[in-house]
Amino acid sequence: MELRKQNYEIIPIIVDVPSNLRTINFFLVKAKESLALIDAGLDHEACWNALLETLQKNGLALHDLTEIILTHNHIDHVGLVNRIIADHPIQVYAHKNAIPRLKRDRQFLEMRVEFFSKLYEEMGCHEAGRKQVDYLKESIVKNRKLAIRAEIIPVESSHLDFQIIEVPGHAPDQIALYDPKHRWMISGDLLIQHISSNALVEPDSFGRRMPTLLQHKHSLEKVSDLPLDLVFPGHGVFIQDPKDLINKRLKGIEKKAEKIMNLILNGVTTASGLAQAYYGNKYSEQFSLVMSEIIGHLDYLEFNGKIRKEMEKGVWHYSINKE
Repeated sequence: MELRKQNYEIIPIIVDVPSNLRTINFFLVKAKESLALIDAGLDHEACWNALLETLQKNGLALHDLTEIILTHNHIDHVGLVNRIIADHPIQVYAHKNAIPRLKRDRQFLEMRVEFFSKLYEEMGCHEAGRKQVDYLKESIVKNRKLAIRAEIIPVESSHLDFQIIEVPGHAPDQIALYDPKHRWMISGDLLIQHISSNALVEPDSFGRRMPTLLQHKHSLEKVSDLPLDLVFPGHGVFIQDPKDLINKRLKGIEKKAEKIMNLILNGVTTASGLAQAYYGNKYSEQFSLVMSEIIGHLDYLEFNGKIRKEMEKGVWHYSINKE
């Protein structure tokens, strides 16, 4: 596939991984006066070697990089940043909401622990929730070294030849780089061909729960309305003519919401109970992901007036809204 346009060329870096993500994708955008790296993979040798080999194959070197742009803060998109800037200091751009997460700001992370501690108790998770909170507390100290050491510059509404579009949901700071002239988009984890992207529950900077599934749905709808021929995702194959896939993902949200409503009708009333009934063993194996899915759909159903909740002994209980 020809990935060269009049003003720039996209050079993919694709690393196979032994997980349901299948690949980790990040991208060089080569223009006359710049060589930008969009995302930075994981901090391991496979991604590092793939970056160096891709540069070399295209007659380039690490010192030709002029900037790094991050689509969101997750570890599989930012891993090589410190390694690159240690050897070649360049500017790093991201959404402003990514900065406390990328810098691993202690005050923010401690607030985030308190947020999840309260959330999991109110959702009836009890021991499983406390175990996850203990893990988050430990990670504040354990992962200090992962903090991005460069200054992070808030990305503006346009950059290089791309419009910067806010597409929160999977992450509160997620952005997509959209070229309206050529109908191309580098989309982070907004849309993946082979799996649906999780809308991960997160607090905002004030410790309030964001309606992440609603945000994710709105982001998909926003992108669906754009003239768009080709999407470069963070994982898996490139997506041509993405509207059908977006529609499939939107229908999937409604289908899962309907199943959760049926569980509530059958007497499962807490988020923890719903997560265990819907996901079985995955409740303990992938606790934070599973709870994000259930809480996101409960927020979505409540927003749409389908369900309501009442607090009983410190735990939210959900019921069908028959009004």
